[in-house]
Parts: sequence; C-alpha cells; structure tokens
Amino acid sequence: MEYTIGEFSELTGLGLHTLRYYEQEGLIVPKRNSGNRRCYSDKDLTWTCFIKRLKDTGMPIKEIKLYAELRAAGDSTLSERMEMLVQHRQALNEQIARLQEHRIKLDEKIGVYRNEIERTQNNVSS
Repeated sequence: MEYTIGEFSELTGLGLHTLRYYEQEGLIVPKRNSGNRRCYSDKDLTWTCFIKRLKDTGMPIKEIKLYAELRAAGDSTLSERMEMLVQHRQALNEQIARLQEHRIKLDEKIGVYRNEIERTQNNVSS
C-alpha cells in the first residue's frame, strides 16, 4: 500500500516536519510519484516504527542515522547492526536496573511517610 505524507504522518504519529527532517537526515527514503510527491510504503511504515522505538528507548539520532546507513548498505552490515542493537540493549538494561533501584528507594520513602502519617493519626485519635 502507498501513503501520502499526511496519511503516513497519521499512521506514525510523527509530524510532517519530523518526517521531512528524517528524510533530510537519510533515516527514511520515501519513493516519489510522477508529480514528485512522497509515496510511503508499508516497508517505510515498519522501518519508521522501528526508528521510533530506538528513539523512545534512548538511542541518539546520530546512532540511529548510522544504523540507517548500515541498513541501506545491505546484508554485508548485518553483524554491525546486530552489535549496535546488542550494545543498545545493554545500555537499556542498565537504565532499567537504575530505574528499578530508584523505584525501590521511592517505595521505601513512601513507606516511611505512610508509617509516620498512621502514627500521627493514631496519636490524635488517642
């Protein structure tokens, strides 16, 4: 299926400016029709959703751009792309571990407040 830039924007949740920026940066390369208008495909949609996932998980645009360049270079870069994703997964796992530690500390502090509130309410009731 083919999509106009407006339809593609709706499907991806990305603004027109962002889509044009991604194209300018070489992250996505939509085909052009006879009127020189962008025509996005289902493959572009899948790829753009993956770009969004990388971005949402903290991969910098600079690295996403490198990944896109490697992807465009073809199968000879499969190992490099996999290594990039392995490294990104490791960074993500480290971030998750830090966030879990922060949540534990917040839970402990919330427990302190609950106990203190309960204690003061029991003293008022007495």
